[in-house]
Amino acid sequence: MDNHIAENPSPTRAKWKKVAYGGMQPGFDDNHTDECFLEGMVMNANVVKRDMLKVMQDAISISQYLCIVVLVGLVWTYTLRSTLDESSLLYLDVSLLGSGFLVLLLTDEMLSLNLLLHYLLNVFFFTTGLFVLAPIYQTLTRSISSDTIWAVTVSLVILHLFLHDYSGSTVTAPGALKNPTLTSSISLNASVVASVFIASRLPSRLQVFAIMLFSLQVFLFAPLVTYCIKKYSFHLHLCFSFSLMAVTLAFVYTLHRLLFVLLLGLLVFVTVVCPYWLIRMQEYKFEINGPWDEAKLCFDITD
Repeated sequence: MDNHIAENPSPTRAKWKKVAYGGMQPGFDDNHTDECFLEGMVMNANVVKRDMLKVMQDAISISQYLCIVVLVGLVWTYTLRSTLDESSLLYLDVSLLGSGFLVLLLTDEMLSLNLLLHYLLNVFFFTTGLFVLAPIYQTLTRSISSDTIWAVTVSLVILHLFLHDYSGSTVTAPGALKNPTLTSSISLNASVVASVFIASRLPSRLQVFAIMLFSLQVFLFAPLVTYCIKKYSFHLHLCFSFSLMAVTLAFVYTLHRLLFVLLLGLLVFVTVVCPYWLIRMQEYKFEINGPWDEAKLCFDITD
C-alpha cells in the first residue's frame, strides 16, 4: 500500500501567472488575482503639477491677441463712423507693414535677404489683388441689411477667437516646427469673411481697399510678429503684451465706459481667474494605473 502511494503522488497546483493573452489557467478562475496584484498600482502617474505664475504667463498670449482683435474692431467702428478717412487708414497700413518687417528683421535670426525679398514680393501681389478686387467687395452685400451684417460679423469674430491657434501663427514662421492646423485655418477664413462684410458697408473704393488691407495685415501677420517676439525674448513679449493691453483699454474707455469695464473684466478673467481654476481643478484629478489597464504590446504583432 505504501508503494502504491509513492508511485501515485497527488498532483501539485500550477502557479498562477499574470499574462495578457494567456486565457484561463488550469485551477484558477478567470478573474483570479494573487496577493501581489496591487503592487503595480500607480496613483496620478500622468497628472502634471502646474505652477500658477507659469500658467498666467501662458494665458497672457490669449489676452494679447484678444486686445489685437479689439483694436481691429475699434478701427472698423471708427471707419464706419467716418472718423478715420482713406488717408488715415493708408498711413496706418503703411506704418503697420513697416513696423512688422522691422520687428522681423530685429528678432528673427533666420530671416535672410532672399526670404525678406520673398515676403516683399508676396505683399506686393497681395496688395495689388486687394486693390483690383475692392469694387467687388464694395457691392458684395448691398442687398443685405446692416443688422444682419453686424450679427454675422460678430459671430465670425467670436469663431475666429475660439479656433485661433494661440501657440503659433497661421502664416508659417521661419524655423516653426509645425504647420497650421485645420482649426487655425478655419479661424483665419472666418476673420477674412468678417473683414469683407465690414468693408462692403463702406462708401468708397479706396476705403474698402484700405480697411481690407489693414484687417488682413493684422489677422495674417500679427500672429507671426508676436510669435517672433516671444521666441526672441519672453520678457519683451510680456512688456509688449501689457503695453498693448493698456493702449487697448485706453481706446475702449474713450469709446464707451461699459465696454471698458467688460473688456477689463474679460482680461482679468482670462489672465487670472482661468489659470486659478486650472490649478484648483488639478486637486480633483484622480487617475489610477495598474496591471488591469489595457495591455500595451512591446513587439510587432505581425511577427
